[in-house]
Amino acid sequence: MRFTSLVVELIRARPRLVVWIVVLAQAAIWLFLPLIVYGSPPGNLATVLAFGREYQVGTDMGPPLSFWLADIAYRAAGNHVFGVYLLAQICEIATFIAFYQLARAIVGGPQGVLAVLLSMTVVVFSSPSVEFGPLILARPLWALLLLHSWQLIGQNRRSAWFAWSIDCGLLLLTTPAAIGMILLVAGFAVATARGRRTLRAVDPIYALLVVIVLALPYLIWLIRADVLALPPLPALGELGARATRWGIVLGGLIVATAAIVLLVILNSRWFAREKEDPPIIYRPAVDPLGQQFVYFFTFAPAVVGSFVSGLFNLDRVFGGAGVALLMSGLAVVVASGDLIRLRRQRLLRSVWALAVAAPAALALVVALFLPWTSTTEAPTSLPSAAIGRFFDDSYERRTNQRLRAVAGDPEIASLIAMQARRPHLLLDATPQRTPWLSIAKFNETGGVVVWRAQDTAGTPPPDIAQRFPNLVPEVPRSFDRLVNGRLPTLRIGWAIVRPKG
Repeated sequence: MRFTSLVVELIRARPRLVVWIVVLAQAAIWLFLPLIVYGSPPGNLATVLAFGREYQVGTDMGPPLSFWLADIAYRAAGNHVFGVYLLAQICEIATFIAFYQLARAIVGGPQGVLAVLLSMTVVVFSSPSVEFGPLILARPLWALLLLHSWQLIGQNRRSAWFAWSIDCGLLLLTTPAAIGMILLVAGFAVATARGRRTLRAVDPIYALLVVIVLALPYLIWLIRADVLALPPLPALGELGARATRWGIVLGGLIVATAAIVLLVILNSRWFAREKEDPPIIYRPAVDPLGQQFVYFFTFAPAVVGSFVSGLFNLDRVFGGAGVALLMSGLAVVVASGDLIRLRRQRLLRSVWALAVAAPAALALVVALFLPWTSTTEAPTSLPSAAIGRFFDDSYERRTNQRLRAVAGDPEIASLIAMQARRPHLLLDATPQRTPWLSIAKFNETGGVVVWRAQDTAGTPPPDIAQRFPNLVPEVPRSFDRLVNGRLPTLRIGWAIVRPKG
């Protein structure tokens, strides 16, 4: 009797169920892992919440939608970061479900599952899914935009125009890279005969009106803030360094696909056992336009995004690695042919599980073991809850008023702004980034100024002392991290600016 594993049978018979199982399992890991091992939110999530609290139409961090949603989720969870972690995982689930719908429309359900499994190894590994912000929110919107674009161009479904316009409008309210994403879709439509036929209808005009209505508030803010101009182009002498930066960013994207390359190699005939009769995942013939669609949106976002990053000397790919590499798994499936043989299934499952679980294991190592082997502080090791409670209570006891604003060290101040009773954040070194509060207003309404203390007297750093010349430093406060290890004690200097009147 021929034996086929249960996993293969589920992929053949219940592909959608397999997608939901793996996506929910991955989301559950990243939902509860940070709650267990993170003392403070990762990345700039605390700053995202501080900006979202103000409900500005636009800031220097980008369009407002992700900041507003982060604040809504935070408040809905009772001012707990669990709500933001949950929102981030909802975005991940929506991304892969929409991506599966696109893959199923092109290569069928069973091979669509393989596309999702392959893309998960790239997106999960290359781009963290906990730091909710524009890059995380852009993923499901990009997946939905590609799905609805294929429905319009490849399947001639005119009913998708309204959903397509909503995707574009929300993208414009999410990330500065939205214009480039939309132009890529428009460029593909113009370059193909079926795409040009789709654009000849009246529906694109109505879709454009919907997009303009959705993005109009942010567009007005851009005009009034006078930030529509592009960053200055590099001088001729800097082109070599910028080209190197482009190569580094593009090389990083290529390295991020290492798990896919490894899985393809292990599944090749080179490692096949003799007399092995592997199970086959079958698909109908792929539309040639579907192949062009997949290949274009696999390579174009990565090449264009890395080029923009190199041109303007950005640290990461413009638009995010989760957007640039989303279609990589589907491209491998399309290139593999109508029949995909799954050789050495146990090894393939182990390698895939290792690739998906590696970022979570790395997070555990950094949180629990890195402090014992290094003096480098993990950004998520700060006890944000204890820090927020202490300064909130201390200010209220001293002034008989609740804490209204916090300034000083941006990292510590943003944690206090998140954990306490949501005081305003003032980035006093760059006050133009926080237009809702100025240094003069801060001195009038009062607040707490914090910094990392370098001595037992709590002397403020020279730059902070210059911006707040009348500070009277208090005795520094020490805090224990989740794991102190070899790290020195976390000592925070602080001073109260009493409200006038």
